[in-house]
Formats: sequence, structure tokens, C-alpha cells
Amino acid sequence: MKKAQIYIWLAALAVGVGVGLLKIDAVDTIMNFIATVYTRLFRLLAVPTIVLAVITTLASLGGGKEMGKMFRTTLTYTLLTTFAAAAVAWGYYLLIAPGNLPPSAISAEESVGDKVEFSYADHIPSVIPDNIVKPFLDGNVLALLLLCFAVGIALSKMPESRPKEVIMNGLAGLQELLFMLIHWLIAALPLGIVAFAAQLTAEVGAGVMFDSLGKYVAVIIAGNCTQFFIVLPIFLLLSGLNPVKTLGKMMPAVLMALFTKSSAATLPVTMENAEQRLGVKPKIARFVLPICTTINMNGCAAFILVTSLFVMQNNGMPLTIGTMLVWLLISVISAVGNAGVPMGCYFLTLSLMSGIGANIGMMGIILPIYTIIDMVETAENVWSDSCVCAITNRRLSKC
Repeated sequence: MKKAQIYIWLAALAVGVGVGLLKIDAVDTIMNFIATVYTRLFRLLAVPTIVLAVITTLASLGGGKEMGKMFRTTLTYTLLTTFAAAAVAWGYYLLIAPGNLPPSAISAEESVGDKVEFSYADHIPSVIPDNIVKPFLDGNVLALLLLCFAVGIALSKMPESRPKEVIMNGLAGLQELLFMLIHWLIAALPLGIVAFAAQLTAEVGAGVMFDSLGKYVAVIIAGNCTQFFIVLPIFLLLSGLNPVKTLGKMMPAVLMALFTKSSAATLPVTMENAEQRLGVKPKIARFVLPICTTINMNGCAAFILVTSLFVMQNNGMPLTIGTMLVWLLISVISAVGNAGVPMGCYFLTLSLMSGIGANIGMMGIILPIYTIIDMVETAENVWSDSCVCAITNRRLSKC
């Protein structure tokens, strides 16, 4: 079924290109309308996805000293690998240097206008919320992350009680409801892909577009492949583990992630492979992997950084070294709070760009090719989860 879904999405992409080449005004108008609807639906689900993922993850933490040691080891290697993934992607972005898209290619749904003059000195105070509702209404993701971290940590420190149980059950229920809505949206996504591909083909000359988009995709794919085949194996080697054997044992989970595009959906297979094939202690696998599924997002950090820089560049925002370093940090923090569901990184990046006043119309241009990107980065995420789990098992076994 999952392979069939991939084929359907690729077919939708081909159909959209064909529709765009027809250059029929009435058809183009319909495609633009559908593309706008899908963009709005993505934005609708983006904020609650982030909020619930961060709060529930942090609230679930706790336990004794052994749990604390496992969590510290997991968090350490999660942050190290995620920073490495973002840094590698940044290096490729500077090396390959994707160009700007033609202005006609970017939807005018939101005009940047005077917002192009963007100052972090002015923006940082706005990240500190002074109203618990306003960040939700404004879609201010950075302010929401601060709130979520505060609420999640507070819940984790609360003593076990009936009120805490009620809150946790309520949050879990809301998250299940949200995942169902995301499932429905993804089920209907082929229509959106047709619309975005048609819109892209009709509005932009292929030569300029594919040169710029091609370099953008090359940056992301090269960064993911380098992280997958070089950086993560180095982490394993430094911990005394054989990367070839580790990957061989975890290959079923990595392949499943490639086709499901969801580290959360792959989690049962990942845990089974870790325990039965890799020999990780069950108490470690069952603690580390669920946490990693939510917070260990190597591919997502690379995608957020590269896409944010690409969108900001196309909006005329200056990309100084300082600005890019700030966004490297933001990409890591945001990736840690991303949900392990299909298109979670896309939702996150869209919200971040909307939060700084960038024109997010070009996110629709990226969507038709996001299917392939999502497959690659999810496989990398699950491979990274497996590496962190194996390293944690190795480190704790020495204690």
C-alpha cells in the first residue's frame, strides 16, 4: 500500500506537469485555487502539531537515576548528530549556492513589503510571549516553543496525580485527533500535488526554475547522504561499534521509513530490530527509541535550515554569516520539537517562515518535490535513531 501511495504521488506530479503545459486559463485558475486551499490547510495544522509534539515529549520524561542517565546520553548524541546534520547541510548550501527563483514563480499570497528589512535585535524581544493566546493567533513558532518547553517541563516535574493524568490523557487524545486530520490531508494530497505541479509548470520557464530548484534539492540530498553514510558511521566508530553491521541489522526499519515517510509509524519495526537483531537491551530500546522518534530529527534539521535560507534569500533578506548561524541554531531546536509524522518538517518550516513575515508562496513550489525529500530524510532520521540507541546501549553497558 505504501509503495502504491508513492506511485500515486509520482503520477500526480506527472499529471500536474501535463496540466500546466496545456496553459488553459480556466484550468490554471482552478489549480491556483486548489493550491491556495492546500497551503492554508497546511498552515492550519502546523502550529498544533508543533505544540502537542513538544509538550507531550517533555512531559513524558522523568524517572530515577538510571532513566536520567539514559536520557542524558540520548539527548547528548541527539543534539550532536542533529547539529552535525545541519552544519553539513549549511556547508553544501554555501558550496552549491542555489540561485533565486523568478519573481513570477512565487505566489503573491503574502507580500513581504517592508518586512524584508529584518533585524534580529528587534525580533528577539517579540519571541518572549506576553500573552498566552497571541503566539497561537500570530503563528509565532519561536514564542510557542518557549511556552511548550515551559509547560512540558512543568508537567514532567508534577507529582503523579489524578489532575496530571487527566492533562496527559487530554493531550494524548488531542494529538491522536491531530494525527487523524493529518492522515486525511495526506490521503487527499495527490490532488494538491497536481495543483502545485500545474501551477509551477504554467507560471515559470523550466530552464531557470529547474536550475535553481535543482541546486536546492542537490543541497538537501547531498547533506542527507553525507550524514547517512559518513557522519553517523563516524559516531558509531568512535563508540566502538561497526557501522556496516549496525546498518545491516537495522535495514528493515530504515527501508520502512523510506516508504512510510514517518519515523513514528516505523517505531514498532525500529524497536523490534534494535532488540531482536541488534541486541539492544529492551529497557534501553523502549526508552531511547520513542524519545528519538520525536526529538532526533537529523534530516529535518537539514531541511529546515536549507529551506529557510532558500526562502529568505528569495525574499531578499540578507544572509550574513551571523544570520545563518542563528538559523542553524533555530533549525536544531525546531527539529527537536518536530513530530515524527509525514510532512512534519514541511509544516514546521512553513510556520517559521510565516512567523518572520516571509512570502510563503514558494513553499507550494517546493511541495511537489518534497515527497522525495521526505523519503530520504525520514530514512536518515530512523538510521540516526538506531545509531543513538546503539551508542546509548554501548555506553551504559560499560557503566
